Order: sequence, then C-alpha cells, then structure tokens
Amino acid sequence: MTQDTAGKGKVLFITGASSGIGAAVARHAVTGGWRVVLTARSLDRLQALAAELGDAALPVACDVTEWSELEAAVATTLERFGQLDAALANAGFTAGTPRYAEGDPTPDEWRSMILTNVLGAALTARATLPHLLRSKGHLLLVGSVAGRVATPGPYSATKWAVSGMAESIRREVGGRGVRVTNIEPGRVETPFWAEGRKPEGVDFLQDDDVARAVLYALNQPPHVAVNELLIRPTTQEV
Repeated sequence: MTQDTAGKGKVLFITGASSGIGAAVARHAVTGGWRVVLTARSLDRLQALAAELGDAALPVACDVTEWSELEAAVATTLERFGQLDAALANAGFTAGTPRYAEGDPTPDEWRSMILTNVLGAALTARATLPHLLRSKGHLLLVGSVAGRVATPGPYSATKWAVSGMAESIRREVGGRGVRVTNIEPGRVETPFWAEGRKPEGVDFLQDDDVARAVLYALNQPPHVAVNELLIRPTTQEV
C-alpha cells in the first residue's frame, strides 16, 4: 500500500486546518488521494488553501469549542462527500509564557487555550465518532511530547489530557473497528518560537515532518492501529 493509493476517495476531517500542521496534513492527504474537510475559525485562510488543493478540499468555518458549529461542519461534510473516514483533532495553541507563577498570559488567554486544546478535542471526537463507527474509520488527536513529560505551565496539562483522552477513546471504540492515534510531536517550528523565544543551536520539526507521520498512521492496513506516534527532533533530549 502506497501513500498515492491508500487514501483514494476517502474523506478526512481536519480541525485547525488554516495553517501549520493542519494545512500540511491537508496537502499531504490530497496528494495521497484523500478528500479533505478544512475547518478553522478563519474562513478566508481556509478558502485560500482550498483554492490551492482544488475540488478535493471543502473549507468550513468552525470553532471547535462550539458544539453547534462542529455538528454543522460534520453535517456539511456528509452533504458534500457522503461519508467520513477519518478525523484529525488538531486545533490547539499555547498562550504566552508557559509558567504558572510568572509570565504574561491572562486568565482569559489560559481559558481559551484550555477550552480549545481539551474541550475542542473532546467535542471533535464526539461529533465525528458516530460516523467513524459506521465507516470503521480513524480518529487522530494531536498531542505533544509535553503530554508525556511535564513542562512548566498549563499547556502541558492540556496535552496530558489529550493523551488520556486518546487512550480512553481507544478503549471505547477500538473493539468496534475504529483506530485511534495520538500524534505527539516534540518541538515544532511555529510562530510561537519566532517571538524571541527560539533557542540557538536547537533542532525543530517542520509541519511537513508531522504531516508525514499522520499519513503514515492513516495509511496502515485497517487491521493495524498505530496508537501512539512520538516524534522528536533528533537533538531534543526531553
């Protein structure tokens, strides 16, 4: 099975698809024959990506913390494509300096991060799993190395929550034919690191590196479930 044929005609629902890992996954998936549903809050960026990807891409504005918007996005997916074979709960971010005792996040910034990273992933699972059960599909969640190794600040706590969520969902639906994968990247080159925080001489993953890992998990035969995929830059020690 090759990437060029494994996803032929299948439909992948992606949250946080307007940039970064989500956009990279969309590009790789379309190359591999998938049709993709691009969701995020910024419709203009989704539309630009969809124009690049062609008829295989459907842009849908959606805030993952709003249940009604997720329901509507999944309904639009089924109206357009008639099926749902995989979902990637990718939407998430980190807020400000990652510390509890010091730094610049306001309580509202933390609230938004926790709601997006945790509630957003859970609601994405709830909205898509009934359809993935019918298709015996695949749910993937984007966690983090910070969901295995505690780091300062609440961002790490949100990713520990994703790790627990992925295993909980696996135990619930794995026996019914749905594969569940927790993708756990280490340091990824993002705008966060560009804001004067990037240490010198340290390697970073690129969005495409993570996207290839996602497609690796997606493209396994149906009887093979890659439940956890931990990816670090070679020189990242923790």
